[in-house]
Amino acid sequence: MSKLSVVIITLNEEANLARCLESIKWVDEIVVIDSQSTDRTLEIAREYGVIVHRPEWRGFGPAKREGVAKATGDWILSLDADEEVSPELADEIRGVLGDEDGSSGFYIPRRTQFLGRWIYHCGWYPDPVLRLFRKAEGDFDDSPVHEKVVLRGRAGRLKSDLLHYSYPTLDSYFVKFNRYTNLASQKAYEEGARACAWDVVVRPFACFVKHYFLKRGFLDGLEGLIISVLSSCYVMTKYAKLRDLARRSERGTTEK
Repeated sequence: MSKLSVVIITLNEEANLARCLESIKWVDEIVVIDSQSTDRTLEIAREYGVIVHRPEWRGFGPAKREGVAKATGDWILSLDADEEVSPELADEIRGVLGDEDGSSGFYIPRRTQFLGRWIYHCGWYPDPVLRLFRKAEGDFDDSPVHEKVVLRGRAGRLKSDLLHYSYPTLDSYFVKFNRYTNLASQKAYEEGARACAWDVVVRPFACFVKHYFLKRGFLDGLEGLIISVLSSCYVMTKYAKLRDLARRSERGTTEK
C-alpha cells in the first residue's frame, strides 16, 4: 500500500486539534504547519508525536504548499484542524490506497456543523472538496484564501463524509468572517477588481435568495435562516471592504 501523509495547518486550535489527530492515528505521517499559535496547539501536536513546522505566514495556499513539500508520502490528505475523518471515510481512503484505480486525486464530501447542528442544505452539503491526491500529481495554488488543489490527472469521488466542526459559536463564526472578508477583498483588489453599488446592494440579496430558497436553506430550520442571512452579510462586507480599499488607495492613505 502507498504511504499516506496528512497535512494540517493550525492557528490556536487547542479546541479542535486532538479530535482531528485522533481520527487519523492510522496514517503513516502527519505534518503540521503552525502559524505562531499561542495556546496549547503545539503541546497537543507534540503529544501525538507529529512533525511541526512554523514558517512565516504568507496565506493559506502557501502554507499548505509548504506542508505538501515537507511531507514524504506518496499520497497527501489535506485537513483543517477543525475537521475529523469519519471511520467510514478512513476505511474508504485505506481502500482506494490499497486498490488504486488510476485516479490522481479524490473529492470528498464534507458535512459542516453550525451552532451544534449538521447542515444538509444552504449549498453547504455535500460540498465536495479535493483533499486526497498523489503528491507527484497535485499541489495547492498560491492563493492566500480559498486555495485549491491543482491536479494533473483524473479525479475520482469518495462517498463517506469528512466532518467539519467549523462554527460551534457565533463568536467563532465572526472571527473567521472578519479574517476571510479581509483576505478576499485584498485579493480581489490586487487582481484589479473594484466594487460598485450593485455589488454592495444587489449581490447580498441575491446571495440570500440562493442560499435560503434555491439551495433550500429553510429545511435546516432556524440555523438555515441564520446561515443565509450571514452569507449575504459576508458578500456585502467583502465588497464594502473592497470599495474602501480603493477609496483609501485613491487618497493615498493607509488609515484603518
